[in-house]
Amino acid sequence: MTRNIKGMKQDRRKVLNPGKSFLKNDELPYLISEVGVNHDGSMERARMMIEEISQAGGDAVKFQAYKAETLASKNSPAYWDTSKEKTESQYELFKKYDNFDEDDFKELARHSQKFEVDFLATPFDEESVDFLESLMPFYKIASADITNKPLIEYIAGKDKPILLSTGASTIQETWQALEWIQDQGDNEVVLLHCILNYPTNYEDANLAMIRHMREIFPEHTLGYSDHTITVQMDDVLLTAWHYGARIIEKHYTFDKTLPGNDHYHAMDYSDLKSLVEKFKFNQQISGNYHKHYLESEEDSRRYARRSLVAARTIPKGKVIDESDLTWKRPGTGIPPWMIDNVIGGVALKEIKEDEVLNFTSLMLRDSSID
Repeated sequence: MTRNIKGMKQDRRKVLNPGKSFLKNDELPYLISEVGVNHDGSMERARMMIEEISQAGGDAVKFQAYKAETLASKNSPAYWDTSKEKTESQYELFKKYDNFDEDDFKELARHSQKFEVDFLATPFDEESVDFLESLMPFYKIASADITNKPLIEYIAGKDKPILLSTGASTIQETWQALEWIQDQGDNEVVLLHCILNYPTNYEDANLAMIRHMREIFPEHTLGYSDHTITVQMDDVLLTAWHYGARIIEKHYTFDKTLPGNDHYHAMDYSDLKSLVEKFKFNQQISGNYHKHYLESEEDSRRYARRSLVAARTIPKGKVIDESDLTWKRPGTGIPPWMIDNVIGGVALKEIKEDEVLNFTSLMLRDSSID
């Protein structure tokens, strides 16, 4: 199952700085590849995907830590598209993929460190919260747990930064979750816009909600957790970034053609690699925020702009009138915006037709005698 990954990338960009500032470089988004349980219970596949994510340029790999017995009752119905994932019981689905234990996650964390990607796993119970604490730079709280006060308070008590996903929630529910976190003394929280549909239809993505959340929660960094299919993935995630998402999370798989679970709306190695390149290109073309001309435009300023030019030969001593003037390139002479100062001025020498006017060839009109 091992693929040919050509070494680790050498320009790893670390934007997380736990304990000081959650983000220390927001020029490019922090990309979380959500493997979840797309390893299908195979440690070999999980390690392989860590290597792929590193090579493709991802910043973090994320798994899910749970036991079906503590996550869902045996009669909990599906909330996903059962035409894609045919399992109709949450318990039955979760039971298929809950075989990783604490030692497995420690091994995956070591492998992530080796390949220079941040290791993450979403905890769904207090036991997972405890053993993951030393392995991760921050915690992720799933959308479905945004009203789970006991779990939120337990995670917040660990005093680590938190990513709080807000799928299927109201503003009031988000405020309430933030209060529970802050009551435990934890103030470093990133809010992720999310639509809790698997998959999310494009028309349901509602990326403009990111802008709304920026207005409501200006003190919090914002991100986006995506569940749309990957056909238009670049457009979706680039739009989310431009709307203000500084962290982007997207499901990841080793094979998008596999049926069921999260494979059908996940990105793969080539998708992630292309996405990273497009983010870098967008950063490149975005450039500086403050408007000013560039050094490379100096020649354009001189030669593509226009100057006042003699429309006909102007004899020495003539008072210049409007009919004596036109404006042409290059912009090396008197600029057209000074035309009112030139009209009424006096030619200091004969100015040939089509000659660019300059300050040595005429005396400007005295504007003080209007």
